[in-house]
Amino acid sequence: MSNVYYPDYLQLDKILGAQAPESDKVGVKAHDEMLFIVIHQAYELWFKQILHEVGSVIDMFADQHVDDNGGELNIAVHRLQRVKTILDVLVHQMDIMETMTPLDFLDFRDLLRPASGFQSMQFKILEARLGLRMEARFGKQYYTSQLRPDHKAEIEKLENALTLLELVNSWLERMPFLAERYWPADEEPFFVRLEKLYTAGLVQGEEANAALWRELFVEGSPERRLSPAACRSALFIMLYRDEPIFQQAFRFLDALLDIDEGMAGWRSRHINMVHRMIGLRVGTGGSTGKAYLKGAMDSHYIFSEIADLSSFLFERRKLPALPAQLRSALGFGA
Repeated sequence: MSNVYYPDYLQLDKILGAQAPESDKVGVKAHDEMLFIVIHQAYELWFKQILHEVGSVIDMFADQHVDDNGGELNIAVHRLQRVKTILDVLVHQMDIMETMTPLDFLDFRDLLRPASGFQSMQFKILEARLGLRMEARFGKQYYTSQLRPDHKAEIEKLENALTLLELVNSWLERMPFLAERYWPADEEPFFVRLEKLYTAGLVQGEEANAALWRELFVEGSPERRLSPAACRSALFIMLYRDEPIFQQAFRFLDALLDIDEGMAGWRSRHINMVHRMIGLRVGTGGSTGKAYLKGAMDSHYIFSEIADLSSFLFERRKLPALPAQLRSALGFGA
């Protein structure tokens, strides 16, 4: 029989003894600093769990083989959906934070300088592992400026590591169902037919989308992280999502968009909370406060190129019928 004891298993002595308000050290009575510390510690614990989930999905994709028959894709979807649920919890924690008024915060705010949420290593690691590269970061010249040298080096090292977005790109490129062997040799190539269908249906104001089609699905662009081959596969999955073999793949792509949405929702709520608490003042770490957070929210979508593909969907009734050989290959028994 195990001798595991609840307080020891959870190391509650460490966790419950890890709150050391700065206001107590200087003899200032700041009741709400305890709330401020506990909320941010809870955030960091949730960030740790998110990194645990995202890291496991990265490991599944890193071996260049996702075993659909073994259920790996289903596991990946489940874990990414868990991440989205945690992000929803992070948003709701703002409700507790906002029980602290701006005057309550001022009781201890200046004692925190130059510490700031801008120094959250785990959140920066999460962004990097998902696929946010340094050149795409808002205010990149300041992004690591408030970190200790060892933490700065750790973030910079991640620039050379494969990200979830890059692994998803490789996974999409490996999708076999657009290969020539599945399509009749005497017919027009499938994506040429799709392009004609799409451009024929453009309305006034959408003319530029014809060139965008070429950029995404044919020519590519150095500004885009998904290759034309990956974009073609992703659109094919989205168009034929009702085929049994694509249902989990579609749910996986959808889960990536949920994560972007969840992180944007957290940033949006954070912006409103910061504005409510400090107005237009600069952050304790020296950032521009609300203005920086707004710029990051608008710029730091990681999977937006997948969302862009919704521009090129068709009504189901207009979808070209799939060749019999391909339809057979799409069955689970193939």
